[in-house]
Amino acid sequence: MEKLFKKLLWVQASLKAPKWQLNKFGGYKYRSCEDILEAVKPLLAAIDATITIEDELVQVGDRYYIKAIARFIDCETWKMYETQAYAREEESKKGMDGSQITWASSSYARKYALNWLLLIDDTKDADSDEVTQKTQETEKAKKTAKKTDNNVAEKVKEFMMKYGFSDLNEDEKEKVKEEGRKLVVMEWITEEDRNSLIEFCKSL
Repeated sequence: MEKLFKKLLWVQASLKAPKWQLNKFGGYKYRSCEDILEAVKPLLAAIDATITIEDELVQVGDRYYIKAIARFIDCETWKMYETQAYAREEESKKGMDGSQITWASSSYARKYALNWLLLIDDTKDADSDEVTQKTQETEKAKKTAKKTDNNVAEKVKEFMMKYGFSDLNEDEKEKVKEEGRKLVVMEWITEEDRNSLIEFCKSL
């Protein structure tokens, strides 16, 4: 299980999933289940892991709850770790039919199962002073990084040229993959370079 938790720890530390959705009625920002999944996919691909989510209908007394189960799976060992979250189905909700109520409960439960699996703090809005300050600091850091290293593509190319023709043992391969993962999560890396790095690390 050690390898599984090391991969999960890396994803938890690397994941960035800001609250981009806006609730116009409530005037607050939030992230959806789909936002989390979209943000985590490149990280999972980089370490040969995946996440699955499934729902289960649970009756407690005369009320029904949706139980969502989020599983983090290591595709190399097939070991997994899971978290669960519940959401109660409303008996009725204005403007929604039965299927929409169930879907809304499922989406809510899935999001919080993912939150707990990936250690996402859902208490701060993306427009709060603290998050705004962090965003500004991140943008400043990105600009500084671009000035000091204007061509990330060259760094990716050098990395693959350096190790592409090397005769590596298993320990060395793990170290190279770890170095590659650090490049994969650079915020200013292009999608093309990210995919190239992922495929390169998988080929080792």
